[in-house]
Amino acid sequence: MDSEKKKYVIDLSLIVSGGLSDPMIEELIDNGIFYVHSLIIRRLKKMAEEGLDEGRIGIELLERFGKKARLEFWFSDISDRVSIDEALIELAMEKGATILTSDINTYKLSKSFGVDALLVLKKIDLKSLRLYKFFDPETLSVHLKENCIPIRKKGTPGKWIFERIGDGPISREILREIVQEIIEVSKAAPEGFIEIERPGSTIIQLKDMRIVITRPPFSDGLEITAVRPIKKLELGEYSLPKKLLKRLELKAEGILISGSPGAGKTTFAQALAEFYKSKGKIVKTIEAPRDMQLSEEITQYSKSYGTPEELHDILLLSRPDYCIFDEIRNIDDVALFADLRLAGIGMVGVIHSTTAIDAIQRFVGKIELGMIPSIIDTVIHMKYGAIEKVLALRTTVKVPYGLKSEDLARPVVIVYDFISGKPYFEMYTFGERTFVVPVSREASREIYGSEITEEIPKENIIFTLKVSRRAFIFDFGKNYALCHVVGYAGPSIVTRGFTSRSGKLRVSRRSKSGRLIESALERGEEIKFYVEERGT
Repeated sequence: MDSEKKKYVIDLSLIVSGGLSDPMIEELIDNGIFYVHSLIIRRLKKMAEEGLDEGRIGIELLERFGKKARLEFWFSDISDRVSIDEALIELAMEKGATILTSDINTYKLSKSFGVDALLVLKKIDLKSLRLYKFFDPETLSVHLKENCIPIRKKGTPGKWIFERIGDGPISREILREIVQEIIEVSKAAPEGFIEIERPGSTIIQLKDMRIVITRPPFSDGLEITAVRPIKKLELGEYSLPKKLLKRLELKAEGILISGSPGAGKTTFAQALAEFYKSKGKIVKTIEAPRDMQLSEEITQYSKSYGTPEELHDILLLSRPDYCIFDEIRNIDDVALFADLRLAGIGMVGVIHSTTAIDAIQRFVGKIELGMIPSIIDTVIHMKYGAIEKVLALRTTVKVPYGLKSEDLARPVVIVYDFISGKPYFEMYTFGERTFVVPVSREASREIYGSEITEEIPKENIIFTLKVSRRAFIFDFGKNYALCHVVGYAGPSIVTRGFTSRSGKLRVSRRSKSGRLIESALERGEEIKFYVEERGT
């Protein structure tokens, strides 16, 4: 009889954490009536319509629970502005029921109102997750997509291979079950949390594993990407030159760690954070997601949960010696990095870039050029898990490279190789534009690749230049008819081609060569031509 059955009110936290399948709840099914408030139904429906996994999974779990337990829905016209806790306590008082919850605060609040409550904390075994079965000791990441064969990336940063897992594709149904497991565990496990949740994507940190879930319409199918570190290095294992180690310890306070995805940037940033901590420095991090594996003494702040203003205030008030920013993605990140550095905090920023100079150029235009050396003093470029290049910056007043007139002297930011001291690039403003000019052959190859020849000939050809609306016309005279000529601005090739029978070379202003010539002329650079092959 109903009068003999115990009555229970189900809390939202119990549903989304997967607690309905807990053995403690299973024992209550035979002699219990379970109430679900309409406010919870509305909340789950809204979450599902917004594309959030918690809503969809919660509805599925309720449906499954209703097949084996007596489940009754309590409909009320109560406003959505009323909190779920208030509604559940009111319902429990009316029915003389016990509230089932996985939220410690709801449990305490219910008890304070004299309402019986049962705290159900689901026991989690991370190793039992199906996702973990796709990993082995050498696996960096696992990539699962509906109707595709699962694959995993094995090896070390920059030196990895892809390996198929199994012979057949994985179905959408199995993927949804894996997603459900991940969501439940992230809610219940103390070492798991949802970092970012959007209608088309969810980012979860589960112990040392970063999990990215994407779904339609954001992606063309349900996909899970799980990444974990396989090795934690100390700074000493990078075999740093003494000169660089001394700079990192005593002088460098505006550091960029650059490199392509998977190059080992975050691993090096972790080693640097631990190095500073070992030197008695107070170290904090700004991350999104928080996936760095660091000592307990290093506090990790989430960029996803805090605004730039909040992070700025907290970091200034907590007074760290160094802050690791992983990673700098947009103009707000650049502004926060610059502001904290100018406030006197030592900053280490992780940034995606193909080359070291690209990392610096990400700041050009976002902050004043003259401020860049005050914000960035060292750029460490990573490749294949090792340091490939270290650049440093300084400011001087000089005539920029490639310009001739003394009255064009201006402040110039020189980017140079930290180990050798050899200049690589110069950055300066000319008019309203900012130029980044390579001043060495190695730097030119970094930007232009094979467009730089091995050796520039010693003697250049005299020419006259006519500029029309559509083209640059270089006239070398009939002595240079049908010759293959190459044009340089400084060490960089700007154009090449065959002259006409009258010894002229026409370059369209809309072409790539035309744009390079125009830029060189605007900077006041001298253009020189050399004969590569004479006509017959």
